[in-house]
Amino acid sequence: MASSCPPRTRRSLCHGREVTDPAVTSGITLPNGRQVRIRMLRRGELDTVREFCARLSARTRYLRFLSPIPVVPESLLHMLADVDDPRRLTLIAELDDAAGGNLVALGNMAAVDDDQAEFGLVVADAWQRQGIGVALAARLLHAADLRGFRRFVVHGLWDNPATRAVLSHTADVVSATMHSGESEITFVRRGSEVPSIARREPAV
Repeated sequence: MASSCPPRTRRSLCHGREVTDPAVTSGITLPNGRQVRIRMLRRGELDTVREFCARLSARTRYLRFLSPIPVVPESLLHMLADVDDPRRLTLIAELDDAAGGNLVALGNMAAVDDDQAEFGLVVADAWQRQGIGVALAARLLHAADLRGFRRFVVHGLWDNPATRAVLSHTADVVSATMHSGESEITFVRRGSEVPSIARREPAV
């Protein structure tokens, strides 16, 4: 699922201000009993993002970035790790281990205009199908909603089961178009509840 944004918008995603809402920065319990913590990405975590992307399989990288890249370019890594651009917001999911959790998922938003933001999310291969993607998406949409964003757009492969699973649990689709096997789906956030227990899903 790719994401980008235009040069100027009036409304800000305010990434630089730490969010204290527990519905945004909180933990979830996986079906196997492991604890995962979801929080905002912090300044200085570029290396964490780089290491996470390096662990993604070729298939997962392609589904997220819509390009058969062997390595995620530095320019894209810097964009994903940018916490100073007020038009962007990034949340991460990490194992809640006492010794320091490993990053297992990353979701980000990029403002398109004053009401709409582009949505992107990826879960590490070893942690897919455990509900992490749905839980992270719910919190990311909640964080964007707190900032006044009501409509979202996601780009991806039409037959990507992960996208369908996330949207089926967190969103109401407004429109969907397809071109050369790639889809553009516009949606709104569904409801207001944010789960604390992850459920197994087909490919998330």
